Amino acid sequence: MTWSRDTDDVEAGLQLDAFLDAGGTLLDTAASYADGGAEELIGSMLGGTIARRDVQICTKAGIRSTDAGRAVDASRDSLLGTLDESLARLGTDYLDVWLVHAFDPVTPLEETVHALEIAVNSGRARYVGISNFPGWATARAATLLPRPGLAVAEVEYSLAQRGIEREVMPASRALGLGIFAWSPVGRGVLTGKYRTAIPADSRAASDHLSGFVEPYLTDRVAAIVEAIATAAAGLGRTTHEVALAWVRDAPGVTSAIVGARTSNQLAPVLSAEDLTLPGAIREALDEISAPAMGYPERR
Repeated sequence: MTWSRDTDDVEAGLQLDAFLDAGGTLLDTAASYADGGAEELIGSMLGGTIARRDVQICTKAGIRSTDAGRAVDASRDSLLGTLDESLARLGTDYLDVWLVHAFDPVTPLEETVHALEIAVNSGRARYVGISNFPGWATARAATLLPRPGLAVAEVEYSLAQRGIEREVMPASRALGLGIFAWSPVGRGVLTGKYRTAIPADSRAASDHLSGFVEPYLTDRVAAIVEAIATAAAGLGRTTHEVALAWVRDAPGVTSAIVGARTSNQLAPVLSAEDLTLPGAIREALDEISAPAMGYPERR
Protein backbone atom coordinates (compact mmCIF):
# COMPACT_ATOMS: atom_id res chain seq x y z
CA MET A 1 0.00 0.00 0.00
CA THR A 2 2.81 2.43 0.81
CA TRP A 3 5.14 1.39 -2.02
CA SER A 4 6.29 4.32 -4.20
CA ARG A 5 4.82 6.83 -1.77
CA ASP A 6 6.20 6.22 1.75
CA THR A 7 8.37 3.27 0.66
CA ASP A 8 10.88 3.95 -2.13
CA ASP A 9 12.13 1.44 -4.67
CA VAL A 10 15.27 0.57 -2.69
CA GLU A 11 13.36 -0.19 0.50
CA ALA A 12 10.67 -2.06 -1.42
CA GLY A 13 13.36 -4.16 -3.05
CA LEU A 14 14.82 -5.10 0.33
CA GLN A 15 11.37 -6.10 1.53
CA LEU A 16 10.65 -8.20 -1.52
CA ASP A 17 14.00 -9.98 -1.37
CA ALA A 18 13.46 -10.87 2.31
CA PHE A 19 9.89 -11.98 1.64
CA LEU A 20 10.81 -14.24 -1.26
CA ASP A 21 13.81 -15.66 0.62
CA ALA A 22 11.42 -16.61 3.44
CA GLY A 23 9.19 -18.48 1.00
CA GLY A 24 6.54 -15.81 0.49
CA THR A 25 4.71 -15.60 -2.82
CA LEU A 26 1.65 -13.31 -2.62
CA LEU A 27 1.88 -9.59 -3.41
CA ASP A 28 -1.34 -7.73 -2.61
CA THR A 29 -1.84 -4.23 -4.02
CA ALA A 30 -4.49 -2.03 -5.65
CA ALA A 31 -4.86 0.34 -8.55
CA SER A 32 -5.64 3.15 -6.12
CA TYR A 33 -2.53 2.71 -3.96
CA ALA A 34 -0.33 5.75 -4.58
CA ASP A 35 -2.55 6.44 -7.61
CA GLY A 36 -1.10 3.45 -9.43
CA GLY A 37 2.44 3.99 -8.19
CA ALA A 38 2.50 0.79 -6.13
CA GLU A 39 1.60 -1.28 -9.19
CA GLU A 40 4.20 0.50 -11.28
CA LEU A 41 6.89 -0.24 -8.70
CA ILE A 42 5.97 -3.94 -8.63
CA GLY A 43 6.00 -3.94 -12.42
CA SER A 44 9.50 -2.49 -12.51
CA MET A 45 10.68 -5.27 -10.19
CA LEU A 46 9.06 -7.94 -12.35
CA GLY A 47 10.87 -6.46 -15.33
CA GLY A 48 14.16 -6.79 -13.51
CA THR A 49 15.37 -9.48 -11.13
CA ILE A 50 12.05 -11.06 -10.07
CA ALA A 51 10.54 -13.74 -12.30
CA ARG A 52 6.77 -13.53 -12.83
CA ARG A 53 6.38 -17.21 -12.01
CA ASP A 54 7.86 -16.66 -8.54
CA VAL A 55 5.05 -14.40 -7.33
CA GLN A 56 1.28 -14.38 -7.20
CA ILE A 57 -0.16 -10.93 -7.82
CA CYS A 58 -3.43 -9.77 -6.35
CA THR A 59 -4.68 -6.30 -7.16
CA LYS A 60 -7.97 -4.46 -6.75
CA ALA A 61 -10.16 -2.09 -8.76
CA GLY A 62 -13.25 -0.05 -7.99
CA ILE A 63 -11.95 3.07 -6.26
CA ARG A 64 -11.19 6.03 -8.52
CA SER A 65 -10.04 9.59 -8.01
CA THR A 66 -12.43 12.46 -8.77
CA ASP A 67 -12.31 16.22 -8.29
CA ALA A 68 -14.27 15.70 -5.07
CA GLY A 69 -11.92 12.99 -3.81
CA ARG A 70 -11.98 9.23 -4.03
CA ALA A 71 -15.18 7.48 -5.03
CA VAL A 72 -16.31 3.87 -5.18
CA ASP A 73 -17.19 2.84 -8.74
CA ALA A 74 -17.74 -0.86 -9.38
CA SER A 75 -19.42 -0.40 -12.74
CA ARG A 76 -18.40 -2.78 -15.52
CA ASP A 77 -16.81 0.00 -17.57
CA SER A 78 -14.76 1.33 -14.68
CA LEU A 79 -13.63 -2.08 -13.43
CA LEU A 80 -12.53 -3.42 -16.81
CA GLY A 81 -10.82 -0.16 -17.76
CA THR A 82 -8.91 -0.21 -14.48
CA LEU A 83 -8.01 -3.86 -15.00
CA ASP A 84 -6.29 -3.07 -18.30
CA GLU A 85 -4.46 -0.16 -16.70
CA SER A 86 -3.30 -2.40 -13.83
CA LEU A 87 -1.97 -5.03 -16.22
CA ALA A 88 -0.04 -2.36 -18.12
CA ARG A 89 1.49 -0.90 -14.96
CA LEU A 90 2.39 -4.36 -13.63
CA GLY A 91 3.80 -5.43 -16.99
CA THR A 92 1.95 -8.75 -17.00
CA ASP A 93 -0.65 -10.45 -19.16
CA TYR A 94 -2.68 -11.77 -16.25
CA LEU A 95 -3.42 -11.43 -12.57
CA ASP A 96 -3.45 -14.38 -10.21
CA VAL A 97 -6.25 -12.76 -8.21
CA TRP A 98 -8.37 -9.71 -9.07
CA LEU A 99 -10.73 -8.15 -6.55
CA VAL A 100 -13.44 -5.52 -6.46
CA HIS A 101 -12.01 -3.12 -3.89
CA ALA A 102 -15.24 -2.02 -2.21
CA PHE A 103 -18.99 -2.53 -2.34
CA ASP A 104 -20.75 -0.06 -4.63
CA PRO A 105 -24.31 0.68 -3.41
CA VAL A 106 -25.21 2.38 -6.72
CA THR A 107 -24.08 -0.10 -9.37
CA PRO A 108 -26.25 -3.24 -9.65
CA LEU A 109 -24.36 -6.18 -8.20
CA GLU A 110 -25.14 -8.17 -11.36
CA GLU A 111 -23.12 -5.65 -13.39
CA THR A 112 -20.17 -5.77 -11.01
CA VAL A 113 -20.13 -9.57 -11.06
CA HIS A 114 -20.34 -9.58 -14.85
CA ALA A 115 -17.06 -7.64 -14.98
CA LEU A 116 -15.44 -10.37 -12.87
CA GLU A 117 -16.79 -13.02 -15.23
CA ILE A 118 -15.38 -11.20 -18.26
CA ALA A 119 -11.98 -10.90 -16.58
CA VAL A 120 -11.80 -14.66 -16.01
CA ASN A 121 -13.19 -15.64 -19.40
CA SER A 122 -10.72 -13.34 -21.17
CA GLY A 123 -7.77 -14.82 -19.29
CA ARG A 124 -6.86 -11.52 -17.67
CA ALA A 125 -7.54 -12.91 -14.19
CA ARG A 126 -7.04 -16.48 -12.99
CA TYR A 127 -9.24 -16.01 -9.90
CA VAL A 128 -11.54 -13.23 -8.74
CA GLY A 129 -13.11 -12.03 -5.54
CA ILE A 130 -14.39 -9.12 -3.53
CA SER A 131 -13.07 -6.84 -0.82
CA ASN A 132 -14.78 -4.96 2.00
CA PHE A 133 -18.24 -6.28 1.10
CA PRO A 134 -20.97 -6.74 3.72
CA GLY A 135 -22.15 -10.27 4.44
CA TRP A 136 -25.32 -10.17 2.36
CA ALA A 137 -23.49 -8.78 -0.69
CA THR A 138 -20.74 -11.38 -0.30
CA ALA A 139 -23.33 -14.16 -0.40
CA ARG A 140 -25.25 -12.57 -3.28
CA ALA A 141 -22.12 -12.05 -5.41
CA ALA A 142 -21.06 -15.65 -4.82
CA THR A 143 -24.40 -16.94 -6.06
CA LEU A 144 -24.41 -14.66 -9.13
CA LEU A 145 -20.99 -15.61 -10.50
CA PRO A 146 -20.94 -18.84 -12.56
CA ARG A 147 -18.41 -21.55 -11.80
CA PRO A 148 -15.62 -21.48 -10.80
CA GLY A 149 -17.12 -18.55 -8.90
CA LEU A 150 -15.59 -16.24 -6.32
CA ALA A 151 -12.37 -17.40 -4.74
CA VAL A 152 -11.55 -14.69 -2.20
CA ALA A 153 -13.09 -12.22 0.23
CA GLU A 154 -10.51 -9.69 1.38
CA VAL A 155 -11.59 -7.97 4.58
CA GLU A 156 -10.11 -6.27 7.61
CA TYR A 157 -9.60 -8.68 10.50
CA SER A 158 -7.57 -8.45 13.68
CA LEU A 159 -7.90 -8.64 17.44
CA ALA A 160 -8.94 -4.99 17.24
CA GLN A 161 -11.52 -5.54 14.49
CA ARG A 162 -13.49 -8.78 14.52
CA GLY A 163 -16.68 -7.52 12.89
CA ILE A 164 -16.49 -10.02 10.03
CA GLU A 165 -17.24 -12.82 12.49
CA ARG A 166 -20.88 -11.73 12.56
CA GLU A 167 -21.77 -12.46 8.93
CA VAL A 168 -18.92 -12.18 6.40
CA MET A 169 -16.81 -15.00 7.83
CA PRO A 170 -19.68 -17.51 8.15
CA ALA A 171 -20.88 -16.65 4.63
CA SER A 172 -17.38 -17.01 3.18
CA ARG A 173 -16.78 -20.35 4.83
CA ALA A 174 -20.17 -21.70 3.75
CA LEU A 175 -19.62 -20.61 0.15
CA GLY A 176 -16.00 -21.74 -0.14
CA LEU A 177 -14.31 -18.33 -0.25
CA GLY A 178 -10.85 -17.99 1.19
CA ILE A 179 -10.38 -14.97 3.46
CA PHE A 180 -7.51 -12.56 2.93
CA ALA A 181 -7.29 -10.69 6.25
CA TRP A 182 -5.93 -7.18 5.77
CA SER A 183 -4.41 -5.15 8.59
CA PRO A 184 -4.01 -8.19 10.88
CA VAL A 185 -2.08 -6.12 13.42
CA GLY A 186 -4.82 -3.51 13.77
CA ARG A 187 -3.39 -0.88 11.40
CA GLY A 188 -0.14 -1.14 13.37
CA VAL A 189 -1.67 -0.43 16.76
CA LEU A 190 -1.43 -4.05 17.97
CA THR A 191 2.35 -3.99 17.56
CA GLY A 192 2.44 -1.94 20.76
CA LYS A 193 4.17 1.04 19.17
CA TYR A 194 1.46 3.42 20.44
CA ARG A 195 1.34 2.21 24.06
CA THR A 196 2.92 5.36 25.48
CA ALA A 197 3.00 7.91 22.65
CA ILE A 198 2.65 8.41 18.90
CA PRO A 199 6.09 7.94 17.28
CA ALA A 200 7.05 10.77 14.94
CA ASP A 201 7.74 8.37 12.05
CA SER A 202 4.55 6.33 12.47
CA ARG A 203 1.41 6.25 10.34
CA ALA A 204 -0.54 7.95 13.14
CA ALA A 205 1.78 10.96 12.77
CA SER A 206 1.44 11.00 8.98
CA ASP A 207 -0.72 13.62 7.25
CA HIS A 208 -2.31 11.10 4.88
CA LEU A 209 -2.52 8.04 7.18
CA SER A 210 -3.32 9.45 10.63
CA GLY A 211 -7.04 9.08 9.98
CA PHE A 212 -6.46 5.42 9.09
CA VAL A 213 -4.93 4.67 12.51
CA GLU A 214 -6.96 7.00 14.76
CA PRO A 215 -10.06 4.75 15.15
CA TYR A 216 -7.95 2.19 17.04
CA LEU A 217 -6.30 4.61 19.46
CA THR A 218 -9.00 3.87 22.04
CA ASP A 219 -9.15 2.54 25.59
CA ARG A 220 -10.76 -0.70 24.36
CA VAL A 221 -7.93 -1.43 21.91
CA ALA A 222 -5.35 -0.34 24.49
CA ALA A 223 -6.65 -3.06 26.80
CA ILE A 224 -6.33 -5.60 24.00
CA VAL A 225 -2.75 -4.46 23.34
CA GLU A 226 -1.88 -4.99 27.01
CA ALA A 227 -3.33 -8.51 26.89
CA ILE A 228 -1.28 -9.26 23.78
CA ALA A 229 1.83 -7.85 25.46
CA THR A 230 1.27 -10.09 28.51
CA ALA A 231 0.90 -13.13 26.26
CA ALA A 232 3.98 -12.16 24.27
CA ALA A 233 6.07 -11.77 27.40
CA GLY A 234 5.03 -15.21 28.61
CA LEU A 235 5.91 -16.77 25.26
CA GLY A 236 9.15 -14.85 24.83
CA ARG A 237 7.84 -13.32 21.58
CA THR A 238 6.82 -9.85 20.40
CA THR A 239 3.33 -8.36 20.45
CA HIS A 240 3.59 -8.12 16.66
CA GLU A 241 4.14 -11.86 16.35
CA VAL A 242 1.33 -12.81 18.72
CA ALA A 243 -1.24 -10.53 17.05
CA LEU A 244 -0.32 -11.82 13.61
CA ALA A 245 -0.32 -15.50 14.60
CA TRP A 246 -3.82 -15.12 16.08
CA VAL A 247 -5.19 -13.91 12.74
CA ARG A 248 -3.20 -16.26 10.53
CA ASP A 249 -4.54 -19.34 12.31
CA ALA A 250 -8.16 -18.18 12.63
CA PRO A 251 -10.68 -20.57 11.01
CA GLY A 252 -11.30 -19.60 7.40
CA VAL A 253 -8.31 -17.28 7.02
CA THR A 254 -6.13 -18.30 4.09
CA SER A 255 -3.70 -15.39 4.13
CA ALA A 256 -2.87 -12.53 6.48
CA ILE A 257 -2.07 -9.44 4.39
CA VAL A 258 0.59 -7.27 6.00
CA GLY A 259 1.66 -3.81 4.84
CA ALA A 260 5.15 -3.17 6.18
CA ARG A 261 6.53 0.25 5.33
CA THR A 262 10.16 -0.73 5.93
CA SER A 263 12.22 -3.92 5.87
CA ASN A 264 12.71 -3.55 9.64
CA GLN A 265 8.94 -3.67 10.07
CA LEU A 266 8.74 -6.76 7.88
CA ALA A 267 11.19 -8.74 10.04
CA PRO A 268 8.74 -9.58 12.89
CA VAL A 269 6.14 -10.54 10.30
CA LEU A 270 8.45 -13.18 8.87
CA SER A 271 9.60 -14.35 12.30
CA ALA A 272 5.99 -15.03 13.35
CA GLU A 273 5.74 -17.91 10.88
CA ASP A 274 6.88 -20.52 13.41
CA LEU A 275 4.60 -19.32 16.23
CA THR A 276 1.45 -21.28 17.11
CA LEU A 277 -0.46 -19.85 20.05
CA PRO A 278 -1.26 -22.24 22.90
CA GLY A 279 -4.99 -22.88 23.26
CA ALA A 280 -5.26 -21.11 26.63
CA ILE A 281 -3.65 -17.94 25.30
CA ARG A 282 -5.81 -17.95 22.21
CA GLU A 283 -8.94 -18.32 24.34
CA ALA A 284 -7.88 -15.43 26.60
CA LEU A 285 -7.30 -13.16 23.60
CA ASP A 286 -10.62 -14.29 22.12
CA GLU A 287 -12.41 -13.29 25.29
CA ILE A 288 -10.95 -9.82 25.74
CA SER A 289 -11.41 -8.87 22.09
CA ALA A 290 -14.79 -10.49 21.43
CA PRO A 291 -17.05 -8.42 19.12
CA ALA A 292 -20.53 -7.43 20.22
CA MET A 293 -22.98 -10.06 19.01
CA GLY A 294 -26.73 -9.92 19.06
CA TYR A 295 -29.87 -10.70 17.14
CA PRO A 296 -30.05 -12.36 14.66
CA GLU A 297 -26.49 -13.72 14.74
CA ARG A 298 -26.88 -14.73 18.37
CA ARG A 299 -30.03 -15.12 20.44
